[in-house]
Amino acid sequence: MFRGVSAINLDEKGRLAVPTRYRAELGDCCDNQIVVTVGLDKCLLLYPLPEFEEIEHKLVKLPALNKKAKRLQRLLIGHASECEMDAQGRFLIPEPLRRFAGLDKKVVLIGQGNKFEIWDEDSWNQARDTWIDEEQTDDEELSPELGSLSF
Repeated sequence: MFRGVSAINLDEKGRLAVPTRYRAELGDCCDNQIVVTVGLDKCLLLYPLPEFEEIEHKLVKLPALNKKAKRLQRLLIGHASECEMDAQGRFLIPEPLRRFAGLDKKVVLIGQGNKFEIWDEDSWNQARDTWIDEEQTDDEELSPELGSLSF
């Protein structure tokens, strides 16, 4: 399980160094083979290859005439880029993906259980603050699944 927020600097070539605490796990679960694709929140999604293949398998089975399914296929599969971590735990984020997410130098890696999100640091801070403000003013009832959580 990937969790937590890590602030990272991209190097001049656009490589991201995965924090040390995740490198062994990624090496074990996917032999350093990862997939980076676009996320719906203008961030990138980083999956171990086997995790992405499960999602990809489900996506390609969705009805071809369903507009939302086709949109997800185009976004997630169409922008997917296979990468390999080097011996220093670095991988190159392709330039079109860096441009999509507005990544320049300072980024954050956000653990999301089976994957990571990669955000521009300023965009992450702004989105996080917006979500916190929305939760404090939101009167909407929680779904039964969320209502059962205790935190």
